[in-house]
Amino acid sequence: MATEQPKAGISGRGPVLDRLNRSSDFGKREGAKWFFLGLLSLIRRINYDPVLLFFLMLIAAIGLVAGYSASDQSVIWVEKSAFRFALAFLLMLAIAQVPQRFFFAIAPWLFGFVVVLLVAVHLFGDVGKGAQRWLDLGFIRFQPAEILKLGMPMMLAWFLARRPLPPRFLDVVIALILVAVPTVLIVMQPDLGTAILVMTAGLFVLFFAGLSWWYVLGFVLAISAAAPLMWFYVMHDYQKERVLTLFNPMADPLGAGYHTIQSMIAIGSGGIWGVGWLQGTQSHLNFLPEGTTDFILAVYAEEFGLMGLILLFGLYLAVIWRGLYIAAYAESTAGRMLAAAISMTFLVYVFVNAGMVIGILPVVGVPLPLMSYGGTALVTIMIALGMLMSIRTQRSFLGHER
Repeated sequence: MATEQPKAGISGRGPVLDRLNRSSDFGKREGAKWFFLGLLSLIRRINYDPVLLFFLMLIAAIGLVAGYSASDQSVIWVEKSAFRFALAFLLMLAIAQVPQRFFFAIAPWLFGFVVVLLVAVHLFGDVGKGAQRWLDLGFIRFQPAEILKLGMPMMLAWFLARRPLPPRFLDVVIALILVAVPTVLIVMQPDLGTAILVMTAGLFVLFFAGLSWWYVLGFVLAISAAAPLMWFYVMHDYQKERVLTLFNPMADPLGAGYHTIQSMIAIGSGGIWGVGWLQGTQSHLNFLPEGTTDFILAVYAEEFGLMGLILLFGLYLAVIWRGLYIAAYAESTAGRMLAAAISMTFLVYVFVNAGMVIGILPVVGVPLPLMSYGGTALVTIMIALGMLMSIRTQRSFLGHER
């Protein structure tokens, strides 16, 4: 006789286990739901600009793709670069949480401290590759001039925001002195690329303070008049050589003109659509020096062509547009000037690097933002962009955004 199986519910164990399993599944679903809701709430509380962040992440991704090719397909290089990008983005988001009033509270103290450090560099700085740019404190070796890429616009914005705008003649003179003193100290190191970035950052603040065009014209004429004096009494021989090479790189094709010639060959080889990713000959056959740093744009142009350059420069212009948009609706005068100066300094980075790669500007060692391999410049740029996001999150945008 067949034995009758007991029904699931007779012993009481079956329904209880079913209920427990269902409760467990429900608890897991609820836990996951609350976790993601909490994460979303945390993200909403973090001050950042999603539009700006999106464009920056796209540029960083392109930088990793181009760098992988330029580094001879080195996975280690990509891992190191990705790690640096991750830390830089976290630093940018951390700076974005700082109230903008803090930047202006420390601006004069930071500016004065860095000027003292520049004097210290001139007196007993560490020499490397023929330049005296670093301070070696034993536990750290750093370049004080890099700090002024941020300290200069902060100082000028703080100074001018406390005075009537547009600035009066005396205020303009004082502002120009504030720009000139550290710029001259940096040129003496010598470091022409950093000096250009520091000077333009300060001048952009002065311009966005409502400077009269007559002042701008006078400044251009003064620079033009001072150019011969700078050539004969300020510029070093290698800097003069770079300027002369700009007009005739073929005069020394294996020496001073080598970088520019190989870069232009790489860009021309790319054509409209490029030769293809990982197929560039200039970088892979070691014709193009500094392929992962100053001349990474040439590597990218050879492999992705004109269309790739249009995409990349379109992303850079989107970053600059967003920065100027933030500046236009900043609540404070100082915030508006600082945001505009940061945006235009970002433009100078791109313009100078692209100009030296295509041979219309001398080679001055200015990196391409989020593309060139390097830690110090990346940190400086991301701190500046974090300050831009801080300004964005503390204004009304005329009611359009938070």
